[in-house]
Amino acid sequence: MAREIRIEEQAQVPLDGAVFGWLAMVPIWLLALTVCLQGEMQGLALRGLVLWSAGIVMFLAGVRRGLSFRTPGGPRVGQLAAMLGMFGAGLLALILPETVGLMLLALCYAIYAVLDPRAARRQEVPLYFIRLRPWQMGSACLALGAAWLALVQ
Repeated sequence: MAREIRIEEQAQVPLDGAVFGWLAMVPIWLLALTVCLQGEMQGLALRGLVLWSAGIVMFLAGVRRGLSFRTPGGPRVGQLAAMLGMFGAGLLALILPETVGLMLLALCYAIYAVLDPRAARRQEVPLYFIRLRPWQMGSACLALGAAWLALVQ
């Protein structure tokens, strides 16, 4: 049995994509700000920042895997490699020293900011990722980088 699936989508970011995409970033910003303030809660905020950020990186790896099932012609090797790499990086960030984990996670978000728009052009992810991902993932990179700087100074 076979079936053909036709998807029509717009380049504009849909409301649910914007709301859920940006809501996921709010804990990153708040926890990074708490780390930067260097108060009593810094250690707890740092652990929360690593946990939440790694969780989102691994969630996005799962999203990419799920979307690969709908790629015209089936999943591609690059999609599978990216999914495994990002999931593994998220796990690794959980066991590394937290300052190193922050930098690894910032790198993961930077990779998503660059690769997701390219994947959208190849029909591997929604077209609106071209507009959403650079800003969304870039904001996470800035927050993680700020937290890292507050820790190493």
